[in-house]
Amino acid sequence: MRTSENSADLVAAEDVLLFANAAITATGQREFRSGALDQQLSLDFLHTYVRVNYRRVYAASLALDINDHNAARIVLGLLETAGEAGAEERRTEGRLIAARLARLPPQRVYRLFGEVRRAGINNRRTRAIMRDWLAARPDLGHDAVKYRSGVKTAARHVHLRCPQGAEPLAEVGAFLFRPGKLPRYEHPLLDAWRRAHYEQGAVAELPFTVAEGFAARHGMKREVFLKRAAPRMTRLERLRTHAVAQRPDVDLAVMPLTRLALYVLALPFEQRAARRAELTGALRTAARRAAGRHAGSWGRVHAVLDDSFSSSGSGQKRRRPLAVALACHYLLGALAAPGAYRGLWTSGRGDALLVRPWGPTPLGMRVLDALEPGPGGAEADRLVIVSDGWDNAPAGLAGEVLRVWRARLDPGRRTAVVHVNPVYDADGFDVRRLAAGVPTAGIRDAEDLPALVEIARFAEGRTGAAELHAYLDRRVALFLGEQETEKEAVS
Repeated sequence: MRTSENSADLVAAEDVLLFANAAITATGQREFRSGALDQQLSLDFLHTYVRVNYRRVYAASLALDINDHNAARIVLGLLETAGEAGAEERRTEGRLIAARLARLPPQRVYRLFGEVRRAGINNRRTRAIMRDWLAARPDLGHDAVKYRSGVKTAARHVHLRCPQGAEPLAEVGAFLFRPGKLPRYEHPLLDAWRRAHYEQGAVAELPFTVAEGFAARHGMKREVFLKRAAPRMTRLERLRTHAVAQRPDVDLAVMPLTRLALYVLALPFEQRAARRAELTGALRTAARRAAGRHAGSWGRVHAVLDDSFSSSGSGQKRRRPLAVALACHYLLGALAAPGAYRGLWTSGRGDALLVRPWGPTPLGMRVLDALEPGPGGAEADRLVIVSDGWDNAPAGLAGEVLRVWRARLDPGRRTAVVHVNPVYDADGFDVRRLAAGVPTAGIRDAEDLPALVEIARFAEGRTGAAELHAYLDRRVALFLGEQETEKEAVS
């Protein structure tokens, strides 16, 4: 009887990890080896399966480092099936939903609210969650200009009261539902939007995405418009526009590590080489910032990094796998002890800044190299493999090398091995694994690597559902605690 219970716990733990990997990596977009429809159907099945069989875990996933696409899907699924949960479950879910919505980009939340309206989810709890989120927005007038249709849809769905008069909310109501009625607005952005229809000078006062449309209407030159709009651009908007224009005058010091790696890979080789000191310095600074308190604590670290042709990604996720590998390269250098990091690219390149997607995936050969002792004859404390798992030169060698090495040469587990995979395998409902005994975790952003290494240990099969649920409970408590602290700080 105990054996069957242990087997059931193991299956439950595997199911939870399966969903966590999918929720971290999959976005329903096309990947190198699977189309968007395959990705979407695979995700649909996983979300339904986990929500029905492990609802508590499904809600707790909102506290993990999952991507925004799956976080929004989980919120929608919980709201749509609220009747399947008990009163205490609904209270916990409501807190998790509110905390996750506060961290999602506003455009993603407004898109979610549109899906809520289309799905006909209009119970009191849903309206309260939406109303509280809208009330917490720092400037609803700004949202009304930048996300006009989203704000309008949400306001209608929750029956948001917009009183008459000169109150800020009254102006937003007039702007959304009675455009042209007021001769002017007290809110500067609302009035700038009104004036931008006939006054070119008001265009630069608007959010960049809104101003672009008015600039085209007025026939403004792109260079002139970008110069005027620069002060109001977000960091991501500034990075995108400067990357397209191939202009180096963008502040890289504040960019997140994975986003910075994507920017670097989008540059021509000539620019990367010419700006080597600047780009390398920015990547190392971002890596130290991402490592935080873990910096220098991982001891001797060897890494196998995939820059094969499949790391080019797809048209929707261009060079994303390679960018994750590049970002992990610099992050692992910051996590390792000083001078104790060695990174090996599958192509054999030694210049990380000039990597490009090329050739097959000889993971097995690189793993053999990585398992060799480093300077002074010291073995690695950690071996980290960043790859989509398609070991094909020759096929399956990496898994066999790791199996024999673990069984014969390192049964005491002196070296910790982890495989992080940035690509969701729609056919397998998981990220592709190298070997059964190698813990594998999905990864979206390199910044999440320390947390993912922690959760990957559950994939080794030596811990059961009880330990995994305890870990999830700790993450939920920490997640909700941080949210309460942020609310107190704001108030």
